[in-house]
Amino acid sequence: MSHTVPPQPGILQIALYEAGTSHLAGRTDALKLSSNENPFGPSHKAREAVARSVHQMHRYPSTDHAALRHAIGEAHGLDRDRIICGVGSDEIIHFLCQAYAGPDTEVLFTEHGFLMYRISAMAAGATPVAVGERDRTTDIDALIAGATPATRLIFVANPNNPTGTMVPLDELERLALAVPQAILVIDAAYAEYVGGDYDGGADLATRLPNVVMTRTFSKIYGLGGLRVGWAYGPREIIDVLNRIRGPFNLSGPALEGAEAAVRDRAHVEHSRSENARLRVWLARALADRGVPSDASFANFVLARFADGATAEACDAALREAGIIVRRVAGYGLPHCLRITVGDEASCRRVAHVIGQFTAARAQIQVPAP
Repeated sequence: MSHTVPPQPGILQIALYEAGTSHLAGRTDALKLSSNENPFGPSHKAREAVARSVHQMHRYPSTDHAALRHAIGEAHGLDRDRIICGVGSDEIIHFLCQAYAGPDTEVLFTEHGFLMYRISAMAAGATPVAVGERDRTTDIDALIAGATPATRLIFVANPNNPTGTMVPLDELERLALAVPQAILVIDAAYAEYVGGDYDGGADLATRLPNVVMTRTFSKIYGLGGLRVGWAYGPREIIDVLNRIRGPFNLSGPALEGAEAAVRDRAHVEHSRSENARLRVWLARALADRGVPSDASFANFVLARFADGATAEACDAALREAGIIVRRVAGYGLPHCLRITVGDEASCRRVAHVIGQFTAARAQIQVPAP
């Protein structure tokens, strides 16, 4: 007699996460601008560290990630004992939901927030609650109003993905103080691209008992393939997360590569400055071609079109030209395309193709005399 063991309630209701397209059929020269990857790749020091690490692949990696936590602490001026490392910041998001959410609790996030917030909440049996944004920007008042006694976690990406917008840190502090029964998780995956004195929420996570900051090595450090992330927060919360973390969740090459990457400040500064320059150029070039976007603080721009059909048609034109960008209908933005800021040649190529597309559409829509 055959039978099926059912999964936990809610698991089958989770929509599978769809990553950005990586390949185009029949093309080997596709330009991938769909996953917000650093066009300059990882630093040469990180490459060398990973290459050296292969000679120790028969050894188990560190269980406490002490060397990497020490390097992160030095780079950011943080207490290494308040740092936890994970398989990307995604795993830490999952840890937080597993440890603090569950049946009869709620997890709050914004309507255009990262899809993993909903997925991890549902996997823990919690109720995901999305609140509205204001002009594609996090609305702190809406989050405060959306919180209930059942709210245990609030996720705010700052800058946000896929919008690229952000809110001031004093507004995030106001949110944390207004909802003391919940942990505010500031997802600062793109913090390094902001520049200035933006610390991603580190000071808030130092001072307040209910704030955690998450970071990643997948963006400006160019280590998406190694899958390394980290979080910083109150010792009590980090201790809880470490109790459910697998003892060998990060590989030896990943640990060595990340440690070398975080110490290579020159590579980070070069990537940040080039991204800032080209982000401004790309946004202006698209605006000149009739495609607006909000001011972005990350390494992508969210191009807005008249409607979903126009966005899909532009995406098709880009694919025909061998360029892959990200459709974001799954984020509630069917009329938008998220475009990673590549190197200068890539930005010029994207602007050229979109310019051709908008010009052709304008000619089609002009009525005959």
